[in-house]
Amino acid sequence: MSRPIVPADFRPARGLGNRHLQTLLPRMLPAPRMVCETEIVNLPDGDFVELAWGPPVPERDDAPLFILFHGLEGSIESPYAKGLMHTATRLGWRSVLMHFRGCGQAPNRLPRAYHSGDTADAYWVIGQLARRYPKALKVAAGVSLGGNMLAKLVAEQGGDGLDLAGAIVISAPLDLAASADALNRGFAKVYQRHLLKGLKKKVLAKMQLGPLPIALNPHQLWELDSFWAYDNEVTAPLHGFHSASDYYARASAGPLLGNIELPTLMLHAADDPFMPSDLFERLPSPSDAVRVEIARHGGHVGFIEARHGCLRSWLHRRVASQLDDWASSGPQTHWRTSLASRSDN
Repeated sequence: MSRPIVPADFRPARGLGNRHLQTLLPRMLPAPRMVCETEIVNLPDGDFVELAWGPPVPERDDAPLFILFHGLEGSIESPYAKGLMHTATRLGWRSVLMHFRGCGQAPNRLPRAYHSGDTADAYWVIGQLARRYPKALKVAAGVSLGGNMLAKLVAEQGGDGLDLAGAIVISAPLDLAASADALNRGFAKVYQRHLLKGLKKKVLAKMQLGPLPIALNPHQLWELDSFWAYDNEVTAPLHGFHSASDYYARASAGPLLGNIELPTLMLHAADDPFMPSDLFERLPSPSDAVRVEIARHGGHVGFIEARHGCLRSWLHRRVASQLDDWASSGPQTHWRTSLASRSDN
């Protein structure tokens, strides 16, 4: 039986182990240049999501397919998104990112948007891709909010409910209430303020188009200064939850880790400022299908190492290794314990 929680082999670049440095460094490093093709996918409720297809596109219909879900207020322009898409395409995979509602180039049509536990859109898109590429091996990855969503989706669907060979969950806030608390302390409030600003701008734009099912005026909206307040007054009523507490309880994937049957790799840093350091101690033990790799350092979606004299992304290297393993061996819960023999990606 495999050990579900093991140390990651990530080592931060010398002098760059601070969790906030690790969190911010990916934004300071050059990102791959990618000109993606946009596709609109209409949803059953009349709304839509935008897909971003990464170049180059493989000619073979059976080329493996990498499906990426971004984090809160992320997009194809997020450095981690470009890096992970580029990593997959370099390996010969077809790569696509699903923008959550309203996170692409155009605002979505309905008053509602997206949230951490909203699995229906991803389920629909994966189903559409399964019909389009029936012979392709498929792996999905989710980052931060997208990681929590993906973990919840694979737990809900069981081992054969999705046409996926595996899932990769990166820096996911699996306990949403604990993450909201962590982001409301110390320097982490800077991240909270930045993310809330983007969310509130989108809600304000919708308020100017017509009434929303929230009991706030624009001034009250801008006064919301924590995720607890925002999710209680905006996220919950827009998406059918009674309160922020109800939303966090029902949308968190952590309590479902024991239900996951699909091979799932979880990458996490113990010093992630978006969540408590003892996150996995608060959660049920993962199933044998899950491998959790926890690094002592790495921040939130950071994981910047020194390799061959340059700053590089260990995250991209680890994901490349896992994609290679699944592409060569097919879906199975066999976990490689070291990257020592892997080439630099």
